[in-house]
Amino acid sequence: MAHTLSARKIGFLGGGAMAEAIFSRLLSAQISAPEAIHVREVDPERCQYLQTQYGLRLATSFEALLASVEVLILAIKPQVFTSLASSLTSLQSHPETLVISIMAGTPLAAVEAVTGKSPVIRVMPNTPAMVGAGISAFAPGSYAQEDHQQIAAAIFEAVGEVVQVQESLMDAVTALSGSGPAYVAIAIEALADAGVSVGLPRGVALQLALQTVRGTAELLHCGQMHPALLKDKVTSPGGTTIAGIRALEQHGFRSAIIEAVQCAYRQSQTLGRLSDQPLSDQ
Repeated sequence: MAHTLSARKIGFLGGGAMAEAIFSRLLSAQISAPEAIHVREVDPERCQYLQTQYGLRLATSFEALLASVEVLILAIKPQVFTSLASSLTSLQSHPETLVISIMAGTPLAAVEAVTGKSPVIRVMPNTPAMVGAGISAFAPGSYAQEDHQQIAAAIFEAVGEVVQVQESLMDAVTALSGSGPAYVAIAIEALADAGVSVGLPRGVALQLALQTVRGTAELLHCGQMHPALLKDKVTSPGGTTIAGIRALEQHGFRSAIIEAVQCAYRQSQTLGRLSDQPLSDQ
């Protein structure tokens, strides 16, 4: 869908790591040109880095940013959004501007309360987007049409895969794919520690753990194979793998992963309820 973004001017309110992940991939894939990317960032050192590294346009104010772009990505923290709410109401004078929010735990209703009739799309990307291997889930708001959804999908396809979900599932997305990289990182760290415990040098153990996880994910993805089937293929009768699986089951590995996602889901719901309060009450 790269053609969908052709010549479109895209603005980022916030120039942090996730914003950089998105626009750096748009630039490297030549989907967007540096002069089509506009960023409003308040940290002078960060501004200098972005200008030097990417040569994109730096907006001196939110009003200047809004006047320059067709798509505005809210890449700020929810608490910053709350403090800027009065300024962001100027979006109501630009109903043609597509607003994409990547703010965690912030419902569409909270954004639309500020943006008026501007089309809004809520997106939950994850950190592997930084290397183009992310997955992003999006949910359209009340005024977002099909062409707006295509634009949002095209932007986030630059950093990985994209799925559309109902907004009611966004807390579940956050708990699984948003927080999931941390769970996987812990599993990799544990595998490496286990390798050291049975005599492997630290560097070799980490390399083995990393490539094992990477290769397994690629095998499942490319082969469209159910994880249970791959597990059964690796597990021979009376062998080493079944002995290890038995230990995992005895120590509740599967249940621990499920509980981690459920805990993250409940926390996301809590944060969402806070974000959905009237701004005057926050």
